[in-house]
Amino acid sequence: MVDMLTAKDMQRLLQVDRSTIYRMAEAGRLPAIKVGKQWRFPSDQVDYWLNGQTTATAPAPLPAVDPAPVGDLAGLLPLDCVQLIQDSFAELLRVMLVVTDLDGNPITQVSQPTPFYNLLAETSHGHQVCQETWRVLGQTPALKPRFVPTLAGLLCARALVRHGNELKGMIIAFGIAPGEWPPDAAAISELAQFLDVDPASLDHAFEAVTRLTVAEQERVLTTLQHIADILAHIVTERSVLLGQLAALDSGKTTG
Repeated sequence: MVDMLTAKDMQRLLQVDRSTIYRMAEAGRLPAIKVGKQWRFPSDQVDYWLNGQTTATAPAPLPAVDPAPVGDLAGLLPLDCVQLIQDSFAELLRVMLVVTDLDGNPITQVSQPTPFYNLLAETSHGHQVCQETWRVLGQTPALKPRFVPTLAGLLCARALVRHGNELKGMIIAFGIAPGEWPPDAAAISELAQFLDVDPASLDHAFEAVTRLTVAEQERVLTTLQHIADILAHIVTERSVLLGQLAALDSGKTTG
C-alpha cells in the first residue's frame, strides 16, 4: 500500500508555506492526488520527484496533465452504459457493485443485490448505514483496492475513479462474507435490534451472503481496479467531447 503524505509533511520537506504547496499541486508541479477537498502526495512519487530535482542539470518540462472535468461524476458518465458494464462485472464476480461519488452518494443502482442488502433497503436507516460506510471508504487514503470489514463484519473494497490528478468517485464491491461466518446468535440479535428488523429474517438473509475463496477475493480486487480504469477512460473521453461541443456551440453564438 502506498503511503500518502499530507500538505504539512510536504511543507517540512520543501521548507515552503502551505499555500505554495497547494499552488504547486494545482499546477501539476508536484505528484499529488486530490481526495475530496484535500491534497495527498504519494510518498514513492515524491521521493522520485525529489531525486529528479537534485540530479537534473536543467529544469525538465512538466508532464502534461489532463484538465479536471467540470461537474460531478454523475454528470460525466453515460449512466445507462455504465450500469450495463457494472451489471456484467457483478454477475461475473458474484458480488454486489455500485458506483458512488467520494461522499458515498450512489450514482448507479446496486448490481446483484443480496437478500441482506434488500432487507437493509427496507429499513428506516439501512440506506444511511450503507452510504456512511461508502463515505468512509472515500476518505481512506489507500490508493489500491483492499478489503475492509464493515457492518456485521462483511467485507467491502473500493477502487478510485480518477481524472487527471483528481479523484472523482469509486466503484465499490461489498457484502462479502469474512472467514468466520455467520455471526453468532447474540450478534445477530443485537444487529437486528439496531436495524429494527426481525432476527429470523436477518438470520435467513445472512445465509445467502456471498462467500468467496481467497483466490476469488484477489480476483475481485484486481478486477475492481480494471473497472475503475475503464470508468476513468470514459470520463476523460466524455469530458473532451463535452468540451468540444461547448466550443462549437460558443463558436456558433459568436459567429
